[in-house]
Amino acid sequence: MKDKCGIVGIHSKSKKDVSSLLYYGLYALQHRGQESAGITTFNGIEMKSHIGTGLITDAFKDFDFNFLDGNRGIGHVRYSTTGDSKLENSQPFLTKLNDEYIAIAHNGDIINSASLREELIKEGHEFISDTDSEVLFYLIKKEYEKTNDFILTIEKVIEKIIGSYSIVILINNELYAIRDPAGMKPLAIASNGDQYMIASETVAFDVIGAEYIRDIGAGEIVYFKDNEIKFHKIKFADSVKNAHCVFEYVYFARPDSIIDGRDVYQVRLNIGKQLFKEYKIDADIVIPVPDSSIPAAIGYSRASGIPNVEGLIKNRYVGRTFIMPSQEERTMSVKLKMNPVKSELKGKRIILIDDSIVRGTTSQALIKILKEAGVKEIHMLIGCPPIIAPCYYGISMASKKELVAANNTLPQIKEKLGVETLGYLSIESLVEAVGIPFEEMCLACMNEDYPFLIDS
Repeated sequence: MKDKCGIVGIHSKSKKDVSSLLYYGLYALQHRGQESAGITTFNGIEMKSHIGTGLITDAFKDFDFNFLDGNRGIGHVRYSTTGDSKLENSQPFLTKLNDEYIAIAHNGDIINSASLREELIKEGHEFISDTDSEVLFYLIKKEYEKTNDFILTIEKVIEKIIGSYSIVILINNELYAIRDPAGMKPLAIASNGDQYMIASETVAFDVIGAEYIRDIGAGEIVYFKDNEIKFHKIKFADSVKNAHCVFEYVYFARPDSIIDGRDVYQVRLNIGKQLFKEYKIDADIVIPVPDSSIPAAIGYSRASGIPNVEGLIKNRYVGRTFIMPSQEERTMSVKLKMNPVKSELKGKRIILIDDSIVRGTTSQALIKILKEAGVKEIHMLIGCPPIIAPCYYGISMASKKELVAANNTLPQIKEKLGVETLGYLSIESLVEAVGIPFEEMCLACMNEDYPFLIDS
């Protein structure tokens, strides 16, 4: 699965240069996007921007941050969900809006962007990228020319778009942050003196010493005008039910983040405890597939009394296995990425805990590695229910025909993997572990109950 993007925004009354703080905030969100990174700032006179491909350290290698002067700005790290991985699609997207400059950074997926793009092209708009963000810009430009009121413009645009989004917008000296009416994508706000920060995850606040205030509400706009912070509830947002993405808790968010008031690390500990309630297995050790499954393995170990062991060592300098073009290369990448601690594994009955299974190919390669290390038995437990449907809201996982759980029974998957036990966490137990009511979460990839209609 490809991670979603990460966004940040900073507004400061006194600090003249916020670009370095934006950089550090994005660095903390690097797990959310590794294809490109960018920062845009406004210094009271002009807007300046820098974007680059790769990790943030690559995008800003040898960069002089004095160029990005200004006391307000936005930033973005990207994985592509709409649009190819190329520099033209990097964000923030910066362009002119009448006599003002506007920059937009977006996390999520506008599922009706293709039809909106066609309408805009027919009206004479020319696109330089194939991202949702440029679609958003032209919609904003179109409405702003009618209203000259940016809050009203945002409301009009949100009435037209369907999907998931957290957005930061810089329009000259004004900073806006918007969260979609269903609250699918995370977004929070923090302060440090007279400085405010917006970010996808609270870990971005920790790195610069900002104090987390709260999550931005579903369908809420937070904006800074005349150096004052203001809050605005989108007028129709109350009629849209919450649909918080459950995968933020299972996999995507850093464990030291807080998402919608829930401590992600604690949620993952709970997942491990729930796995023990459902699968009480006699084994010698518990081992996680690092890194996202580590807390769940600790939770299972604490509940069961079975020792938690670091049986796999992760090479953090290897890219993600899903980007490898062939199965042979993906298998090799798994071997490069995960190496077994043979002295801890040989002759042992292990409980292997992972956060999810998508195609199953990475799991197969990993199990082969463990068997070659001399493991006696493998009991594999998964910290979420089977993924049976694709996501249309900003997670690029796989088509339905590629999802192993959509095309195979549990016994068939168990046989493919070659394990003694295969157990998935139930939806009911996952909901209990997260602590958000079932009706307020998006579980569409697990139950095909999509919160928004999908354009087939």
